[in-house]
Amino acid sequence: QCAAWIPEAGAVLDLLEKCPEHQKKGGFPVVVFEGLDATGKTTVTQSVKDTLNGVLLRSPPTCISQWRTIFDDEPAPIKRAFYAAGNYILASEIAKASTQAPVIIDRYWHSTAAYTIATEINGKVQDLPPVHDEVYQWPEDLLKPDLVL
Repeated sequence: QCAAWIPEAGAVLDLLEKCPEHQKKGGFPVVVFEGLDATGKTTVTQSVKDTLNGVLLRSPPTCISQWRTIFDDEPAPIKRAFYAAGNYILASEIAKASTQAPVIIDRYWHSTAAYTIATEINGKVQDLPPVHDEVYQWPEDLLKPDLVL
């Protein structure tokens, strides 16, 4: 629906539709680095990629990152949809890259989930969902990494 007033949404959906469902990881490891902004993730991921002679991917993926500022100015549900779509597009890139080399990822589902939870509770720790809530569960249809740091 939002493609009518956000043309970039149509482009994101087109990319998403091209992604096969239930991505399967290749034979190389997939390692995700998570953390707050400006904590050195980019430096660390680049170094690990170089050391392992791997592939470095970022969330949101390069193919949609140019629209990040557009979606960041939209209401929370639209912004969340953009980042969620980005995770599935990234999963497709991970599946392909992990057949050729170790894959290092600068942010993934965890950042999306943490941001969503934080905005829903307005930063109030006492309002966090209970520990076993489904919001903390990895989406069954999203490619899972081997290691998250």
